[in-house]
Amino acid sequence: MLKRAFVAADPGRIRLRFATRAVLGIGLAVALCGAVGHSLTGAITGGLAALLALFTVTDATVRGQAVTTALLPAVGLPVLALAAALHDIPLARDLAFLAVVGAGVYARRWGPRGHSLGVFAFMTFFAAQFLHTVPRQLPELYAAVLLSLGAAAVVRFGVWCYERRLPAPVGVPAPTGGPGLARITTRQAVQATVGAGFALGIGQLLSDQRWYWAVGATWWVFVATTSRGETVVRGFRRFLGTALGIVLGFLVAVPLHDHAVAAAVIVAISVFGIFYTAHVSYTWMMLAVTVMASMLYGLLGVLDPALLALRVGETAVGSLGAVLAVLLLLPVTTHSVTEAWVERALRCVHACTAEAAARLGGHASADPAPRVAELEHILGRVRLSLSPLVHPLSPVKARKGRARQVLALLDDCAREVRGLASVAADPEASHDARLAAACQRVEAAVEALTAPAPYARAALAVPQAADAGHPVLAHLHALEHALVELAVPLRGAREA
Repeated sequence: MLKRAFVAADPGRIRLRFATRAVLGIGLAVALCGAVGHSLTGAITGGLAALLALFTVTDATVRGQAVTTALLPAVGLPVLALAAALHDIPLARDLAFLAVVGAGVYARRWGPRGHSLGVFAFMTFFAAQFLHTVPRQLPELYAAVLLSLGAAAVVRFGVWCYERRLPAPVGVPAPTGGPGLARITTRQAVQATVGAGFALGIGQLLSDQRWYWAVGATWWVFVATTSRGETVVRGFRRFLGTALGIVLGFLVAVPLHDHAVAAAVIVAISVFGIFYTAHVSYTWMMLAVTVMASMLYGLLGVLDPALLALRVGETAVGSLGAVLAVLLLLPVTTHSVTEAWVERALRCVHACTAEAAARLGGHASADPAPRVAELEHILGRVRLSLSPLVHPLSPVKARKGRARQVLALLDDCAREVRGLASVAADPEASHDARLAAACQRVEAAVEALTAPAPYARAALAVPQAADAGHPVLAHLHALEHALVELAVPLRGAREA
């Protein structure tokens, strides 16, 4: 697990840049808050706003990211005012919090921007509970949020906008599932609200002061998941990361929280860890979050071992609430989500092949490269949706074996498509009459694999070996082989 988090491949050092820029942006935000005389509460609020702006804003273009960042105060400041106004009205506060949870998850239907605004709204309400915000503090906190968002924007779009030098990321919308309650985001909004209600009630029985930890655990389990399997695995990883973070907190945060410089350094290291591990290990990200939260409680003067132990209990309650909700209420099955992503991957394979063939056929406007990038993105989503089935604790060995086989064969398809696109990019590559027939076989294989009715392996005949001296036909032949082999695990998954 440690190797996966810190030794995982980092093409272009994107994760390193992401984490380093976050430390600079958040550090600048906190420093400015201190320079203008904001209190510790104001500095923490501003630092959290900068963290969220740098972490959750993921629009495909730099311009889109700037627009979303500019919209964050439009949802965050009213929610902060609402939380402060309801501070002394527990029932109304709890109902408002649950409404923010439901609305925040439902906003995912509008893509990355809706997701970012939903997360910012939730975390603003959460922070108000964390800091016990009351109305008289609002002017200072508003100023801190606006100043910090400005600092984060200066670093992200001015000082260090590395995205301008990178290819534009491919946006592939997630499967919607259909209208009404069939829509995945609608189901998740209902699940998250009910799960958060469970967590809120049980969390308040454990502590009438720190109950919001349980709600936060439920919320973050739902973020970036779609199916019940993904949610269950994420809930387990959240609890594990929190428990490990508490152990580290006992060793680091408890003895050092009175030392301001040491605390600041540990918080900075924790921020770096959050951003650096976020895309490769949710467990390690939660460990870093827990250490950071422990240090912040130390700076606020309320840290003790009992508080850290309580955090473990509240996290367990929140994770349990999320798991129960996805298992019992409007479940979105792992199979349905995985099947949708696999179908998209297969159709993208065919589109890549068709673009490459057209390019080799003399169509200068044809370009398989964007399709290859799209395929890489889709395969990332396939891996995420299949992660519950290949998890070490997955109890069904047959499904685990099929899932691993699907991943391996899709990786084979991607490798051959990349090779095909590379050959097509060669200006000296020429058209061959056999390409059309091979592309038609690929199309037929994809149609058979994505057909709603059961399909027969015999319908996917493997052609004779291609001419080893013809690289295009060699890639197409290997691609056909992988598609034919995919029929076995996909048919097994449908029949299971």
